[in-house]
Amino acid sequence: MAGLYEKQSETYAKKRPRYPKEWFYRLAGLTAGHHRAWDAGCGSGQAAVSMAEHYDSVVATDVSEGQLRHAIAHPRVRYFHTPEHLSEDDLVALVGGEGSLDFVVVATSIHWFDIPLFYAVANRALKKPGGVLAVWGYNYDVHPFGDALQGQLYGSLRPYMDPRARLAMERYRELPFPFEPVGVGAEGAPADVDMEVEMTLEDLAGFVMTGSVVTTAREKGADLEAVVRDVMKRVEKEWGDAPTVPRKLVFKAFMLAGKPKCEPILN
Repeated sequence: MAGLYEKQSETYAKKRPRYPKEWFYRLAGLTAGHHRAWDAGCGSGQAAVSMAEHYDSVVATDVSEGQLRHAIAHPRVRYFHTPEHLSEDDLVALVGGEGSLDFVVVATSIHWFDIPLFYAVANRALKKPGGVLAVWGYNYDVHPFGDALQGQLYGSLRPYMDPRARLAMERYRELPFPFEPVGVGAEGAPADVDMEVEMTLEDLAGFVMTGSVVTTAREKGADLEAVVRDVMKRVEKEWGDAPTVPRKLVFKAFMLAGKPKCEPILN
């Protein structure tokens, strides 16, 4: 997975939309403590630095060294490279040990994980009670251009897509999530959460070109330039007369949050 974002890591860091601060206020209010948190699959660290406003320390990990080279520095955030061969015990120790975490976040990347391994680590590392795991994602459903991006672009590139990316494209409805609901979605029914951003037409094009779906399609020989050109022409026509002026776009994101399920007490 790391290779999908390695070559374009600097552009990726610049073109990804920022997560709303309101999300972190709401989620931090669900955890009993605010000492230690983990941003798993942190990329360039945008979730990690927002988490650091609510937790004393944040461990941020990623398999991509390129992404980590462009991560946002913050005094409460420590970044670690996590090669894919690390064991469950290694990961638990790296993030702080058994029952050490108040909060775990996976921002737009859990579909790339070894999901059973990650859930095992999260269950061991989260505090019981009081610890919370939140995962979220977004795709090309960007209002008011969802028909062009999620419809036309995704439809054209779907045959070239890594099967794991379909979890995000289908809004995590098929994502296993064996955690007890805390009021933010549940397994099979993620919560709808809007992500408002200001973007120019160039920014939106940069977002499209740094997506994993586009990267995979290019590597598999898709006529990518023609597809993206047609879609972006349609978007430009709908944009209006000032493509260099930022306008408000709404990413139709989706989120799940939960706490570890209590093990039954054996008599």
